[in-house]
Amino acid sequence: MRALPWAYLIAAFVFIYLPVGALVLFSFQAGGLPVPPFEGPSLRWYAEITGDRDLMEALGNSLLVALGSSFVAVVLGFLAAYGLARHVLPGSALIRGLLIAPLTVSYLIVGLGLLIVLTRTGVGLSLVTAGIGHVVINLPLAFAIIYASMGAQQQNAERAARDLGAGEAQVIWLVTVPMLAPAIAAAFFLSVTLSWDEFIIAFLLTRFDVTLPVEIWSLLRSGLSPRLNAIGSLVFLVSVTVVLILEILIFRRKS
Repeated sequence: MRALPWAYLIAAFVFIYLPVGALVLFSFQAGGLPVPPFEGPSLRWYAEITGDRDLMEALGNSLLVALGSSFVAVVLGFLAAYGLARHVLPGSALIRGLLIAPLTVSYLIVGLGLLIVLTRTGVGLSLVTAGIGHVVINLPLAFAIIYASMGAQQQNAERAARDLGAGEAQVIWLVTVPMLAPAIAAAFFLSVTLSWDEFIIAFLLTRFDVTLPVEIWSLLRSGLSPRLNAIGSLVFLVSVTVVLILEILIFRRKS
């Protein structure tokens, strides 16, 4: 019976990572089709996609939108969390509920709503509007993570700093932010990961300058190719790198 949990664990990992493993394996396929038998290994398709100007521009656009929108979402989420955790406001429970509510809404609904609002106001679609959409979906997550980390320990340290003559801005910057650094980092890197490979909102709110998921979608219409496997492997590598950085920062902070 002891082998049963291990068998279940192995089966779960195989189920989760087998498609990713196949994607990475056939990205090194030397032939023109990403199907067995495996012909390789070869870096042909990686060389081809790194030389593709449109793909590299889309990659840069994705990084720009992910980093920019995540930064804005974390700043706004921190300010909202600090205000609701440290001050008694009328209807604070309702405000918290409204801030977290977008987590329950489909990205399609969010994207369509933003598209209608932006079109009605005459704002042209661009990477900026895609970034606004990603702030909308990442702000509730950043708020929830940071708000959950604000406990009595930080509050006592803030009171001690005020008693020693620190101003409110000094308390936030020198006491609150350093103590909440793991939660802030978690909110930021998780937002980057979600924004990095988000497709629906990026597809609806961009026009000419597209992100990498939108560019991949346009390539999929012409059929499967080892190029797509190579692109997918790069996306997976970036996502894993972000998660590893997050884990290292948190563990290092705790130690």
